[in-house]
Amino acid sequence: MMSQGIVTVSYIIATILFILALGGLSNQETARRGNWYGVIGMTIALLATILGVVERHYEILFVALLIGGSIGVILARRVQMTQMPELVAVLHSLVGAAAVAVGYASFMDPGRLSHFSGVELTIHDIETYLGVLIGAVTFSGSVIAFGKLSGRISGKPLTLPGRHFFNLGLLLGAIWFGREFVLQSAIGSGMEPLIIMTVIALLFGIHMVMAIGGADMPVVVSMLNSYSGWAAAATGFMLGNDLLIVTGALVGSSGAILSYIMCRAMNRKFIAVIAGGFGTSGGTSASSDSDEDQGEVAPIDVHETAALLAGAKEVMIIPGYGMAVAQAQHTVYEITKALRAKKINVRFGIHPVAGRMPGHMNVLLAEAKVPYDIVFEMDEINVNFPEVDVSIVIGANDIVNPSALTDPDSPIAGMPVLECWKGKASIVLKRSMATGYAGVQNPLFFKDNTRMLFGDAKETLDEVLKVL
Repeated sequence: MMSQGIVTVSYIIATILFILALGGLSNQETARRGNWYGVIGMTIALLATILGVVERHYEILFVALLIGGSIGVILARRVQMTQMPELVAVLHSLVGAAAVAVGYASFMDPGRLSHFSGVELTIHDIETYLGVLIGAVTFSGSVIAFGKLSGRISGKPLTLPGRHFFNLGLLLGAIWFGREFVLQSAIGSGMEPLIIMTVIALLFGIHMVMAIGGADMPVVVSMLNSYSGWAAAATGFMLGNDLLIVTGALVGSSGAILSYIMCRAMNRKFIAVIAGGFGTSGGTSASSDSDEDQGEVAPIDVHETAALLAGAKEVMIIPGYGMAVAQAQHTVYEITKALRAKKINVRFGIHPVAGRMPGHMNVLLAEAKVPYDIVFEMDEINVNFPEVDVSIVIGANDIVNPSALTDPDSPIAGMPVLECWKGKASIVLKRSMATGYAGVQNPLFFKDNTRMLFGDAKETLDEVLKVL
C-alpha cells in the first residue's frame, strides 16, 4: 500500500488539477484542456484511494469499477449531443443515490459506536443525516428533471394548492426527524427516523422540480449540479476523505454560482425558481385570438431565404433548442462557410439559457467545428443588431420574444432577450406557430421585417445550402 504521505500529496495534486479543470472549462478555447486536467486529476485520485486507502475487498471494488466504467464508455459513445442535458441529469441522480447509499452504510456500520462517542458521534450522525437528505433530494429531483428534459414528463409546472406550505411542512418534518435521529442514534437506534426523512427528501425533490416550468430548466440543471456537489462533499465527511470533501465543495459552489448567473440572465430570483418556475409545456398551439390580435405572419421560401442571405453584408445566427432537435448544427456551419466565402460577416448570438442546459448551444456549435471567435454571448452582441442585415432564428422562441421587454404582465417579463427585431430583417425557422416553453405568443413573428420559414430546420437549411 501507498504511505499516507504519498496519498496526501496525490490528493493535493488532484485538487490542483480539479481547480485547473474548472478554470479551463470557463473558456471555449481552453475547455478541452480543462477536461484533460479533470480526467488526469480523477485518475490520480482513484489510484491513490485504491492503493493507499482501501484495505480489503478489492474484488468487489474492481467489479464495481468495471461496471461503472463500462456504462460510462457506452454512454459517451452512444449519447447524442442533443441528449446531453438528459445525461447530465442522470449523472446527478447517480451522485445523489451514491450519497444515500453511503449514508445508510455508514450508519449501519457495526463499529460506528466504538469509533465515535459523545460529541464526535453527534457530529458524525449529523453528517450522515445531511448526506442522506441532500442525496435523496438530488436523486429524485434529477430523475424528474431527466423526465422533463427527455419529454417523458410535461414541462408544465405542477401547481398544488398550498404548495409552499407543503414544502414548509416537509422541511419542518426533516428537521424534526433529524433531531429524533440524533437522539435515538446515541442509544444504538435511529433507523426509523432516517427512513422517514429519506421518504420526505424524495418527495421534496420530486415536488420541487415538478413545480418548475420548462423555461427554467437550465437553472434546474445547474442547481442539481450544485446539489450533487454538496452530496459528494457530505459523502466525503462520512468517509473521512478530504479529497471528496474538496471536490464536492468545488462542484457545489461552482454549480451555485452558475445557477446565480442563469437566474441573472433570466432576470429571475433563485428562490422564485425553486418555489415554482414559469412556463407551460412546450409546443402548445397559439390560439387564433392571439394570432388575430398580433396580425398575420409573412412566410418565406428557401430561394428567397438564400437570396436574402447572399445579398447581406452582416448575418446573425441565433440558435435554439429547435436546432438541437433537428440536428441542424452541421448544416448551419456549412451555410456559415458558404456565406463567409462570399465575404459576408457571419456571427452567432447565444442566449445564456438557450437550449436545455447552460452552454448547450455552445457545445453543439463546437461539435460542428464553428470557430469560437464568431460565437458571441447575448451581452456582447445585442448592441450590434441595428447593423445586422439578416438574423436567422433557428428553433428559438422565448429568447427572442420582445414581450419580455414590452409586456410587464408577460410570464417572461424582465428577461433579457436577443433583440434581433432591431435589425433590417429576421428569418425565423419553426415547424409551426406553436409557443415556446413559456407558453406565450411571440410578437416577433408578426413584425413587418420578420419572415417565417416553416419546416424541419435541418431539411429546410439543407435546401437553403443547395441554393447558395
